[in-house]
Amino acid sequence: MEPAANYQSDVLVIGSGAAGLTTALQLADHVSVIIVSKGPLLEGSTYYAQGGIAAVFDQNDSVESHIEDTLIAGAGLCERDAVKFTTGNARDALQWLIDAGVGFDQVESDSKDPEYHLNREGGHSHRRILHAADATGKVVQTTLQDKVLQHPNIKVLERFNAVDLVTGKRLNKADRCYGAYLWNRQRERVETVAARFVVLATGGASKVYQYTSNPDIASGDGIAMAWRAGCSVTNMEFNQFHPTCLYHPNAHSFLLTEALRGEGAVLKRPDGSRFMPDFHSLAELAPRDVVARAIDYEMKRLGADCMYLDISHQTSEFLQQHFPTIFKKCLDLGIDISKQPMPVVPAAHYTCGGVTTNLNAETDLNGLYAVGEVAYTGLHGANRMASNSLLECLVFAQSAARHILSQNYQEAPVSTIPAWDESQVSDSDEEVIIQHNWHELRLFMWDYVGIVRTTKRLERALHRIELLQQEVHDYYANFRVSNNLLELRNLLQVAELIVRSAMARKESRGLHYTMDFPEQLPEPRPTRLVPSAV
Repeated sequence: MEPAANYQSDVLVIGSGAAGLTTALQLADHVSVIIVSKGPLLEGSTYYAQGGIAAVFDQNDSVESHIEDTLIAGAGLCERDAVKFTTGNARDALQWLIDAGVGFDQVESDSKDPEYHLNREGGHSHRRILHAADATGKVVQTTLQDKVLQHPNIKVLERFNAVDLVTGKRLNKADRCYGAYLWNRQRERVETVAARFVVLATGGASKVYQYTSNPDIASGDGIAMAWRAGCSVTNMEFNQFHPTCLYHPNAHSFLLTEALRGEGAVLKRPDGSRFMPDFHSLAELAPRDVVARAIDYEMKRLGADCMYLDISHQTSEFLQQHFPTIFKKCLDLGIDISKQPMPVVPAAHYTCGGVTTNLNAETDLNGLYAVGEVAYTGLHGANRMASNSLLECLVFAQSAARHILSQNYQEAPVSTIPAWDESQVSDSDEEVIIQHNWHELRLFMWDYVGIVRTTKRLERALHRIELLQQEVHDYYANFRVSNNLLELRNLLQVAELIVRSAMARKESRGLHYTMDFPEQLPEPRPTRLVPSAV
């Protein structure tokens, strides 16, 4: 058997969505970069993002208004400095994308400068969502991917799982990040990358839930690895459930963008009556946590499998122009959305908390950065406002790159990282155990740690997590690693962090709603967990 590869680079970027690709492109003219992609480059949450990216392009809008809307949606827990930093850099970040070749939808205008078609989504007081029809993420991902593949200073490793970060403790060196162990999924072996700096851009952890709008790779790997390396996490209790995923046996958690509601789509009970005006003054354009809880409440109250989203007041031509992906998908399933409502249910969608970072995207561990959904920047607070997510990826990727390039760090990457020791393990013949534990975890997280929580439910979930963690620990110690084992190990770690954070919050705020503490506390505080204290 040929020996495992040992790679070296100035910067290792783990993750290949908008955050990872933007970081790499911002760096690659000056330093060497390796990008690690868990699956094919396209297979990430960015590719599936429909709605768009929020930024102020309308002369009647303002950055101050974007800031205020974000703070309101975050239910008092946003960090104002992070909100101001993100929104203040939004237009420049979007201009960089436009210059890179991303074709956002435009309207006809006499102006020499392009005038963009702007959508409005929940929580926004103005139209400020730049989009490419209803497939913005796909356009962003493919545009950035093409530039990455053409850059001579960027090497891409596809179908590699990051296993763990390599810190000074393992090398008996200064306490910083020196690289990572990677599971080569094609050759089924662990390899290494040594790097001066490591950037986590691994996305969120919604795969911890039974029903999710995210692709299969969203297993919280970066959050779990950073925690094991000694980094703190913040606000892990705030998991956003997208209110409107298509409910159909042949549609695997297909997302129905919030922009539909921005164009007048209304939510209805099975009998055709509207219900959102009963829950919020903004009705269908209320923040996502309000809409998701309203749908969940009505489903449980009526014993219904789903609610319905109706945009049949718009013409077929309008819908095919603005929502071509959704129109075709529904039509393929026998639903003509210009004539019929769409059946919808909430699904886990976005991890608002994550690895604690500052405005340079630095974590608690020297040399380690976190960008995008994996990170807690302070932007989202207790609830992410629509279309601020891709914006955060862009702004903080640029910030991380600037900070890395400003470092006067002359020491070369460590020449070698100790090889992965498999001398004491064997191949498993009981893969079914991993599959069973995986399904059990996702089911009880949905039942006990979902849209509505109680202390008893959280205690039950933590008890089950601890039992499964012991099983997986024993399994991990005795058998060779595999994709499913690595993901289950990380999902269990993230599930524990979510539950412990939820148990620490003795109030209901934003996305965290508990029947035992239905009121908000007067003083909003973030929930920060530190490995040494748990």
